[in-house]
Amino acid sequence: MSILRFDHLYTGYGKSCVGSDLQGSLAQGTLTALLGTNGSGKSTLLRTLSGLQPPLTPPDRQPMTLQICGKDIRSYSLRDLAQTLSVVLTFRPEADNLTAGDVVRMGRIPYTSPFQRPSDDDQRIIREACEMTGTTGFCERRLSTLSDGERQRIFIAKALAQDTPLIFLDEPTAFLDFPSKIAMFRLLQALAHRQHKTILLSTHDIEAALQMADSLWIMNSEGIDSGTPDQLGERGVIEKFFCTDGIDYDRMHKRFSFYK
Repeated sequence: MSILRFDHLYTGYGKSCVGSDLQGSLAQGTLTALLGTNGSGKSTLLRTLSGLQPPLTPPDRQPMTLQICGKDIRSYSLRDLAQTLSVVLTFRPEADNLTAGDVVRMGRIPYTSPFQRPSDDDQRIIREACEMTGTTGFCERRLSTLSDGERQRIFIAKALAQDTPLIFLDEPTAFLDFPSKIAMFRLLQALAHRQHKTILLSTHDIEAALQMADSLWIMNSEGIDSGTPDQLGERGVIEKFFCTDGIDYDRMHKRFSFYK
C-alpha cells in the first residue's frame, strides 16, 4: 500500500523550477533515503510534499497528483494534515526561550485544544518520544543552551510525539557524531519496521543509507531514480552519481573506497 504518491510534480520557487516532472511513491512501514548533491532540490521536494510550499504549475498543463493516504493533499485541513504528517526541517525556529521539553510537548498540539492539559496518554507519548531519542536528560534545559546535535534530537522527538503515520526529515543526522548517526538510523528503521511508520529522510550519509534504508530516491537533473540499494547498485545508478575520480563503489558490501 502506498501511503504517499505523486506524479507529474514540478517543484521550485516562483518561475525558478528545481524539480521537473517528478514521480514517486512510499510504501507503508518503510524507511526511504533521499539522496543527491547539494542544490539538487531535496529540501524543496520535502517542503512541497509536506504542503509547506505549493508545487509549480506543469508547463504542459497536465494534471499533477500529490496524494497522502489516498487523498489529495489539498483536501486536508491543517489539523488533519498535522495528524497525518510530521516534518523536521533544517532551519532554526525562533524557540530559544522554550525548554526542550516544551518543544516536544508541542507535538501533541494537533490533538488538543489550546487550554487543555495534556492527558495521561499524551504524557506517555511524550515520555516515550524522549526516551527513544535519548533526550530525557535535558528536557528541562532551554533550547538556547543545547548543542546543534541535541536540538536536532529534540525536534525529532517532537515529530515522534506528533505520532503520525508519515514522517519527513531533512538531514536529521547532519549535526550528530558518527555513533549518534548510526543510532538515529537504527531508531528510524525500527519505527518503520516495528511501528509501521513511513519515513522519508534526506541525507548526505550515503553509506548509512545504503546499508539501512529499505529504498532510495536519488535526485538528479532527469528526475528521481528509485529502488532498493541493491537494485540501484545493479543498474549502475549509484556509481553514476557518486563515483568520481578517486572514488570506487563496492556493490556487494555497499561501501565506497577512496584512492589517490
